[in-house]
Amino acid sequence: MISPTESEARPRALVVGTGLIGGSIALGLRKRGWHVSGIDVGSDRARQALESGAIDAVGDDLAAEVIFVATPATSVADLVNELLAHPERRVDTVVSDVSGVKTAIVQAADHPRFIGGHPMAGSEQIGLHGADPDLFEGAVWVLTPTSATDLEAFNRLQGVVASLGADVLVLSPADHDRLVAVVSHVPHLVAATLMNAASAGAEQDGALLRLAAGGFRDMTRVAAGHPGIWPDICTENADAIVHALDALLTDLSAMRQRVAGQDRDSLLGVLQKASAARRNLPARIARPDHLSELRIPVPDRHGVLAEITSLAADAGIGIYDIEIAHSAEGPRGVLILVVDSAQAQTLSDAIEARGYHNQAQRLS
Repeated sequence: MISPTESEARPRALVVGTGLIGGSIALGLRKRGWHVSGIDVGSDRARQALESGAIDAVGDDLAAEVIFVATPATSVADLVNELLAHPERRVDTVVSDVSGVKTAIVQAADHPRFIGGHPMAGSEQIGLHGADPDLFEGAVWVLTPTSATDLEAFNRLQGVVASLGADVLVLSPADHDRLVAVVSHVPHLVAATLMNAASAGAEQDGALLRLAAGGFRDMTRVAAGHPGIWPDICTENADAIVHALDALLTDLSAMRQRVAGQDRDSLLGVLQKASAARRNLPARIARPDHLSELRIPVPDRHGVLAEITSLAADAGIGIYDIEIAHSAEGPRGVLILVVDSAQAQTLSDAIEARGYHNQAQRLS
């Protein structure tokens, strides 16, 4: 254990839980000059984090000015209370967590220097080997202060989070839980349900999963995430998730009626509305109103991605975001690039000159 009397010029942090998110926080802080210590429920995991370079030391650091708790949701509150109760810890230490639910945790860890947090970032990779120091660049990171929160502690935490490249969004714990149920929790449960339905169907028809390309893979991608965190999330945020599921079931029932009734006009209207909404999702970077999206139909062959992105590199055009929407109807798809609007036409012309048709649309 590191004593608060041991001084270093570098700012100090402690990460509790050295998996994907905790490891990424540790790597991001170290990249920015912090000394980072780590604790994990398994000592082997903490040693692996040390050996991989994610942390500087294993064990508690009483001199840490900020602590991130990156453990399963049901264990967070007890850990926060235990950390803040240590009699030798520096008196201005700020503690936050990264859990996907907030209300129950904030209520159980009621302390002026604990601020609930939730970085809206992740990866299909599981554990420390998927950790990335740049994971939070351009990501939304929710902080949930309350009326009892120490303002100086909040400001310091906000500065640390922003230094990792994240866009800080302040919400109440209840608003956070209500909103993430719609955009995170229910989508994961839907993706898992679809994936299991397809897997079960493949037992009767082996061709089914061979057809599972394009949209199906895109839609079920999040089902590959770490399943172990979800029972806690669903327990802690059950009311909001059930409410969102009920709303989705109502909408699916209405969709079923459109299809069963062959209501072409209504079906087209709802699909057009969804298409427009999807195209205008905020980009994972600041100031999306200054950006444009280029949609480029491409064949599914080796080297296409490198060919097109090299055109942007040659023209000195930065790509803020990239996405590939595969087609289930054949060996082709749509490459989606997000670039600065001022440079969109230049890139579009270069892509056309290479023989790829494309459409540019300003984000709003």
